[in-house]
Amino acid sequence: GAAVQLCLSMAGVMCLWNGVMSIMRSCGLMDGLSRLFRPVLGRLLPRACQDPDTLAALSGNVSANLLGLGNAATPLGVQAVRRMAAGSGGRATDEMCLHVVLNTASIQLLPTTVAGVRAALGAQSAFDILPAVWLASILSVTAGITAAKIFARLWKK
Repeated sequence: GAAVQLCLSMAGVMCLWNGVMSIMRSCGLMDGLSRLFRPVLGRLLPRACQDPDTLAALSGNVSANLLGLGNAATPLGVQAVRRMAAGSGGRATDEMCLHVVLNTASIQLLPTTVAGVRAALGAQSAFDILPAVWLASILSVTAGITAAKIFARLWKK
């Protein structure tokens, strides 16, 4: 019974945020996010950011991850990787691998999924974990980017 109740409460949170992401895309907010994230993503993934559709998918993916919406971020991440894979000859490029690292490690400003689980399980303050989440997110993204860059250089040699 508790598992079903948890699943139903999480489904509500996921539906809400998937809807928010769809509205963001429809009203042009995704284009604004693309412009906002272009400097950072352009330095990390320069070839991918040359295509506006790929940049929009990457920006949406990063936005969803910042909001702690891993499930909402996944379709956008898959869309971005598919676009990045065009012309790669069936091999993962360094940028594709780096995107997977960024998507997996992801900096989370608002861990909504975790907070939703905590609230559903009766936590007094679902967001009291924010400082720990911020620190862990920043450290994991930094370690992931560093490792991806090091391995990219090692494999080229």
